[in-house]
Amino acid sequence: MADRRIDVYLEAGAKKVFASALDWPGWSRGGRSEDEALDDLAAYGRRYATAVRSVRPAFRLPSDPSELRVVQRLRGNASTDFGIPSLPAGTDDRPIDEPELARLLAILDGAWEAFVGARAAARGVELRTGPRGGGRDLEKMLDHVLGAEEAYVGQLGARPPRRAAGDAAAVKTLRARGRDVLTALVRGDDIENPRNTKSPWVPRYYVRRSAWHLLDHAWEIEDRAAPE
Repeated sequence: MADRRIDVYLEAGAKKVFASALDWPGWSRGGRSEDEALDDLAAYGRRYATAVRSVRPAFRLPSDPSELRVVQRLRGNASTDFGIPSLPAGTDDRPIDEPELARLLAILDGAWEAFVGARAAARGVELRTGPRGGGRDLEKMLDHVLGAEEAYVGQLGARPPRRAAGDAAAVKTLRARGRDVLTALVRGDDIENPRNTKSPWVPRYYVRRSAWHLLDHAWEIEDRAAPE
């Protein structure tokens, strides 16, 4: 019988551990131990499946953490302990062909749509504060996400676009810029309006980090907007 376990890698800091799926960027969860991180990763599988439902080949939902196979362990850093999956997998520098590029772009699209959809659904709702709450309202959350995504484009070696007026236009412009830069890098094309970036991210890690950040805040909004 074929082994159907899902490969994940771990990055362990002094206080926090992140578990991330190798082939499903954005599906990353943290905990105080390896077991806790893997349990949380499995628990969030259904939410991740909803975000990437249009991606093919289809995402397979694990029934429990035993279906997750750790294939790499990395030593984390201060960012890991701060709550950010900050290290690429050892295989993130492998080549990307056109079908894989299309899949990665679809995952990014799914993460953006999850964030935009969660924000739209929570309009008019007072977001709870507390351990999962933080303090940002929807407008500050959007400003934070846009700022982070602009920085992520910079980490690819490109200048982000001038932020457009209006929430929808700002999201659309930044999404398009990320897609264009990622596509150019994968295909070996010149980047329009490049930036001199020290130690630029590899494309797979860009997708991993961007999708995680978008989904993490989408799920935060959903949790904080839900009735107690």
